[in-house]
Amino acid sequence: MPTVAFHTLGCKVNHYETEGIWRKFKEEGYERVDFDHQSDVYVINTCTVTNTGDKKSRQVIRRAIRKNPEAVVCVTGCYAQTSPGEIMEIPGVDVVVGTQHREKMIEYIEQHKQERQPINGVSNIMKNRVFEEMDVPVFTDRTRASLKIQEGCNNFCTFCIIPWSRGLLRSREPENVLKQARQLVDAGYKEIVLTGIHTAGYGEDMKDYNFAQLLRDLETKVDGLKRIRISSIEASQITDEVIEVLDQSDKIVRHLHIPLQSGSDTVLERMRRKYSADFYRGKIEKIKRALPGLAITSDVIVGFPGETEEEFQETYDFIREIGYSELHVFPFSKRTGTPAARMTDQVEDDVKNERVHRLIELSDQQAKEYASQYEGEVLEVIPEERFDEEAGDNIFVGYTDNYLKVKFEASDDMIGKIVRVKITKAGYPYNEGQFVRVMDEPKINQKAEIF
Repeated sequence: MPTVAFHTLGCKVNHYETEGIWRKFKEEGYERVDFDHQSDVYVINTCTVTNTGDKKSRQVIRRAIRKNPEAVVCVTGCYAQTSPGEIMEIPGVDVVVGTQHREKMIEYIEQHKQERQPINGVSNIMKNRVFEEMDVPVFTDRTRASLKIQEGCNNFCTFCIIPWSRGLLRSREPENVLKQARQLVDAGYKEIVLTGIHTAGYGEDMKDYNFAQLLRDLETKVDGLKRIRISSIEASQITDEVIEVLDQSDKIVRHLHIPLQSGSDTVLERMRRKYSADFYRGKIEKIKRALPGLAITSDVIVGFPGETEEEFQETYDFIREIGYSELHVFPFSKRTGTPAARMTDQVEDDVKNERVHRLIELSDQQAKEYASQYEGEVLEVIPEERFDEEAGDNIFVGYTDNYLKVKFEASDDMIGKIVRVKITKAGYPYNEGQFVRVMDEPKINQKAEIF
């Protein structure tokens, strides 16, 4: 039986796609082995969102080549899409496939075995208008299921390379989304995370269908699905129709990730984000009225070229006013090939780091404040894994519907199920809880493959 090993860098979408690629290998009779083991084929799914992503990708590629010089080394993903030539120059790389035509990967591997010549299977992503179907009916790690609903982005923010690595926005056919959602529920998953490059842009390329309708259909047409989580939604995509769906839904969780990037209008303009701080604030107020207790998480870039102390302060004050349940704070890093990397007034690293620390402190404080509202409450949690494998105790970690991370005593058979947990001590990054009971429902489908 031929073997294949995977290494995935980068985002949730990449992890989803690795699972999709693995399905194709499995159908061809391959066995999956750990990346640190000897394997006949190594597949490296790369990331290019920062220059560091490129560098890490190259390191992993070289590690695979050293591990087994006889193996076929196949590189895919975003870095492969934007810089195939650079990757082809690494001695020992055999096949390069970008972020499309992954169904040809095994064909290319067979061709390479015959001809012993490196193969570059990367084509122009900007010409692609069709969503590439990759079914993932079950995941190797068993607790969280992602469901990729769209690909690409039309936004071209000045700091971002992603449209060049993923192409323009294209949505998956609704019936294929629903079909895969049903497969995931049949495999025992209680929660599905809707994911994509510009997730809630779903349907913008369709005539009579949109993101709100997809949410409605997932809610009403997929029996047994308990939780729907949206991986990310832009402020501009929070339409009145979407708010209405969220308001009426029993399954969409009380958590939205709404990227901010900056709370300063002048910085937002330089970033080419398509909203003002005021517009963003208006959407948040509206959605908080519809969904009291909603957890809002966000991304912020600190030290964008030209960011003055005043502009940073505007962002700081804006974040304090909104009140997030958690922030992901990134110092701006120059991504070669983007307009922002060529801007002249780059901010000094020590200034960036100092601002990052100030925001992280604010974020920690807000996270604690948000969590403290739930101390003493009983919430529903899906245990995902042991808190510390080495410790030998029964402390597990999982997320509540409103994205609080809770550690509590549980048992292996509760993994992936919905259990009720009382929050005994609020905190950040972890809350402490006490198991109350398992929600009444049938056992996880034992027939679903567990690898």
